[in-house]
Amino acid sequence: MIESLEAFARTLVIAPHPDDEVLGAGGTMARLSAAGKEVTVAIVTKAVPPAYTEEYFARTQSEASRANELLGVKKVLWLNQPAAQLAEVPHRTLNEALRQVVAELAPTALLLPFVGDIHLDHQLAALSAMVAARPHQSEYPRTILAYETVSETHWNAPYVTPGFVPNVFIDIEATLPRKLEAMQAYKSQLRDFPHQRSLDSLRALAVTRGTAVHRSAAEAFVLIRQVL
Repeated sequence: MIESLEAFARTLVIAPHPDDEVLGAGGTMARLSAAGKEVTVAIVTKAVPPAYTEEYFARTQSEASRANELLGVKKVLWLNQPAAQLAEVPHRTLNEALRQVVAELAPTALLLPFVGDIHLDHQLAALSAMVAARPHQSEYPRTILAYETVSETHWNAPYVTPGFVPNVFIDIEATLPRKLEAMQAYKSQLRDFPHQRSLDSLRALAVTRGTAVHRSAAEAFVLIRQVL
């Protein structure tokens, strides 16, 4: 049971794509930063030709920089794996890329995508993050949480892939406006309501998760591991 924010002293957020970090944990990241915790984001993939143009990548990179600045993130790392093509990357390559980040930052907490998400990039990033965080040395992330990503976590196939059943809720009433502002920075990724990747959808989800635990707004997570 997580009893305080001290478990998040050095938090590493694994984002398969730019904007996943804001969608899944933006309010939590802003709250941690405001509390003096060190938050780093590792964006696993890069939009590469021919599927994407160089201009598109430059735009999303600029958007990510602005969004994470608004959340108080210390540093944004790009692992530059090919977006929507992680299945074609040797698993050991992705494992090693994430292992190096975990070894360098020595995070106390790890926030990663949910392994049941419909996007294969999310599934593979989650699995490799778990490999990178294995407790086979003295230092490893003591707390691991999986976040939910609208349009990925909720569009999977229930009873075929794992369902997202949260058991940790983080109050983001004070930081929900900052999360929404950060998402607005991702103009290329926003959609109009009732699309899930809309500001109204994010606000509605935060309220739904909050009222489940008698709070005005919250982000929900699945606790994967905690060592006390």
